[in-house]
Amino acid sequence: MSHARIRSLHLEGKAGKLEALLNMGAESAEYAAVVAHPHPLFGGTMHNKVVFHAMKALNAFGLPVLRFNFRGVGTSTGEHDYGRGEIDDVRTAVEWMKSEFDLPLIFAGFSFGAATGVRAVCGDRGVAGIAALGLPLNADGRTYEYELLAKCTQPKLFLSGNRDEFADATALRNALEGAAAPKRIVFIQNADHFFTGHLDEMRTALESWLEDVLLVTRQAPL
Repeated sequence: MSHARIRSLHLEGKAGKLEALLNMGAESAEYAAVVAHPHPLFGGTMHNKVVFHAMKALNAFGLPVLRFNFRGVGTSTGEHDYGRGEIDDVRTAVEWMKSEFDLPLIFAGFSFGAATGVRAVCGDRGVAGIAALGLPLNADGRTYEYELLAKCTQPKLFLSGNRDEFADATALRNALEGAAAPKRIVFIQNADHFFTGHLDEMRTALESWLEDVLLVTRQAPL
């Protein structure tokens, strides 16, 4: 069955309208998904290659997938808020998907979208799994910390390149040591922050984790 149908829409967020694209899933879908994009001040949009490949991976399982532009990006209104208001943007997208489909969600975010997204969805019982792609430690002049992951008990995937410019592999592994189980930490060999030349490997790793998460959560729903 083809899942290529796409809806263009705007969501009502706290800073105004958020531009979004919804890739429709299978009628029998048991989950829905939201994907968040990288840093807006460095060209990040919902059309980013990593975001697109993450959407394709999720959609391949029949999930309807929502991508959106953070405030101030594309036709989304408002201004960049350095990760504060963007937490609300993620929650707007998540709540819209819950209302639209009444299904448990999988959240995936890339880079800034991952750092912002984990703050928005950790502890949300409607989110059955979290995939953090290219989770940054040092980027855009700031240091990112993730103490909240110690209490984040949803299944989690941390997927990065071992040559990520914004998160040294050893430092990232150490930073994630205190993250609550269940978690999976995967490094794509020789891949940089954007998985340049390694997008297929990134997608395969995401699909492998997703397959396991959907199986487990079907057996023991949140």
